[in-house]
Amino acid sequence: MAETTAAAYPDLLAPARRLGGRLAAQLEAERDRWALWIPVGFASGVGFYFAWDREPPMWLGAACLGLAVLAGLLVRRRPGPTLAALALAVVAAGFAGAQLRSALVAAPVLEKRVGPVGVTGQVVEVERRTKGWRLTLRHPRVRTLDPARTPEKIRVTVFADIGGIRPGEWVRLRAVLRPPPEPVAPGAFDFARQAYFKGLGGVGYAFGGVRPLAPEPVAGRSPGAAAETVLPGLSRLWWTRLRQAIAERVLAVLPGPPGAVAAALMTGERGAIPEATLQAMRDSGLAHLLAISGLHVGLVAGLLFFIVRALLALVPALALNYPIKKWAAVAAGLGAFAYLQLTGATVPTQRAFLMIGLVLLAVVLERTALSFRLIAWAAVVVLAIAPESLLSPSFQLSFAAVAALIATYELVRDRRHRVFAGRGPLARAGLYLSGVALTSAIAGLATAPFAVYHFNRIAWYGIAANMVAVPLTALWIMPWAIAAFALMPFGAEALALAPMGWGIEAMLAVAGWVAAWPGAVGLIPAMPTAGLVLIALGGAWLCLWRRPWRLLGLGAILAGVLTAPLNPPPDVLASGDAKLFAVRGAEGELLVSSAKVRRFDADIWRRRLGLDVATAWPRLGEAAGGRLSCDPLGCLYRAKGQVVALARDGRALDDDCAAASVVVSREPVRGRCTGPRVVIDRFDLWRRGGHALWLSPEGVRVETVRAHRGERPWTRRRGGR
Repeated sequence: MAETTAAAYPDLLAPARRLGGRLAAQLEAERDRWALWIPVGFASGVGFYFAWDREPPMWLGAACLGLAVLAGLLVRRRPGPTLAALALAVVAAGFAGAQLRSALVAAPVLEKRVGPVGVTGQVVEVERRTKGWRLTLRHPRVRTLDPARTPEKIRVTVFADIGGIRPGEWVRLRAVLRPPPEPVAPGAFDFARQAYFKGLGGVGYAFGGVRPLAPEPVAGRSPGAAAETVLPGLSRLWWTRLRQAIAERVLAVLPGPPGAVAAALMTGERGAIPEATLQAMRDSGLAHLLAISGLHVGLVAGLLFFIVRALLALVPALALNYPIKKWAAVAAGLGAFAYLQLTGATVPTQRAFLMIGLVLLAVVLERTALSFRLIAWAAVVVLAIAPESLLSPSFQLSFAAVAALIATYELVRDRRHRVFAGRGPLARAGLYLSGVALTSAIAGLATAPFAVYHFNRIAWYGIAANMVAVPLTALWIMPWAIAAFALMPFGAEALALAPMGWGIEAMLAVAGWVAAWPGAVGLIPAMPTAGLVLIALGGAWLCLWRRPWRLLGLGAILAGVLTAPLNPPPDVLASGDAKLFAVRGAEGELLVSSAKVRRFDADIWRRRLGLDVATAWPRLGEAAGGRLSCDPLGCLYRAKGQVVALARDGRALDDDCAAASVVVSREPVRGRCTGPRVVIDRFDLWRRGGHALWLSPEGVRVETVRAHRGERPWTRRRGGR
């Protein structure tokens, strides 16, 4: 019997061994692509850090990295284990890098609302808004706060005229300050986390205007000893001043939406663009043209390269005796760096500059640059400098689009050269437009899951709009932008800004026209994070490998898409300050307790549910197809076999606690309810933030903002469980 059993095992394990052998053969055949997985491993380590529900011990990342390196050294003569150890080391490096970054940016954050109170500080950023201005102040001094507990930076919205305040000046104002806002629902955007990594410890709004002050010393340092005074060209403050000055000169020549868009394309400042214009750009799929990205940086570098090279070629003595191609590459690199700094060095521009910089360096060194190695290099550098950028829409959208486009280019590269060979001008123009359409389609498909996850919307007609707007931007708008930069030192920028404005007006007309098409925008409920991770890993597998096994990535992408039905929207929502409740109607519509209170929260809830509108429920009577009945003290919501009491007044609690299976109260309950399965009162909402409830005949599932965020450096502790 024992011999029979032993003989059976090889037959059972043989298929697994054959499959393992085939996978190992495929992996060995793709040896030249292994390095492309370094940013994926590094990003995985960063993702593990942010996925923890509490801050891990500071030694953990370094210890894991050290153990992985040690293991690699011990098994260095065995290729398989060595590769596994190196992969673990890359993941550990990402985890350790995120830990280190989190520790380095730690700074005080406001614990509660302060003000109205007098505030002084140094202006480091001035952003024009459609209504007023937004000032970022560093080294603030708040009259009622201990200096040790005062944030390093705060951001204040000013609705009055700021009187020509420039970055670098010291100002005094009177303001209300609050901690950076937390998510309004479990899984919603976490502005407080973003603010933590920006060093932003408070936000607020000012009463009245802003008064300039004489410079004040900071921490024993004289005002004139700052690095921006010694090395202005390398100072962020110097670039901020230049950005503001250029934006003002652009808006002086081009008023209205065209000028605001021109300022955005030239300086990265989008605050002056009217909301209606932004909405039309989003709904038409052209919003990416307003976010400075690889398209813009590539156009700037490419145009500078060809312009400089053409000008140098006009001088025979230079063209025949000197490497003018290399000189043009250096000039293009310097121009791209200046554009990077001028537009605020966002994640897409960092990625684009790093890739373009490597291409230009290859020109100088007379080497060939490999496209996927460029994006891998750029991703690792961006994540090493700012690991938190992994969670940002700009990082995800930018790298997803570029990876998909490069993978597609690798497939069609040889065929593309054959198609273009011997073609006339008209045929080449047609092929160019078809290339724009293909590029828009590939980029749209690659970024769609990330757009759904972050923005819950898809622009269905983006390809049509981009076929007109992208060539218009590349061939008309951006060349005139470069000409405007060149003419500004002479005060003649209007000569270039006027035709640039004509192009922008045409682009906005296209955006408005396409956005008005029936069904231009699809609204989609929030996708679970696990689904997005599966799609991202499947997309990486599909793009980074070359052999047929790359198609296995489609399985992971499909699995990620199928997680969406497993994430039904909540039935009841409550804001963290207990001022706003919401329920879902019989047809899936969203009804909120007030149309005037917490409108921002209501907009986020509506968007995450994939809805276009939210309506206010009646103070008296029934709504939501009979699910909701209200009186002056509160409402009862009946759905899926559960009764939820939404108490506005404490006097309703006795009846609600007897009739309902769930009680959500604006007032403290303090043990008065013993019958319901779930009791959520004002203190629960204050401690744990916004609540989301899913109802079913079997019971109630509750998720809170605090449980979703965990105990991290960017979360505030408020006592209690």
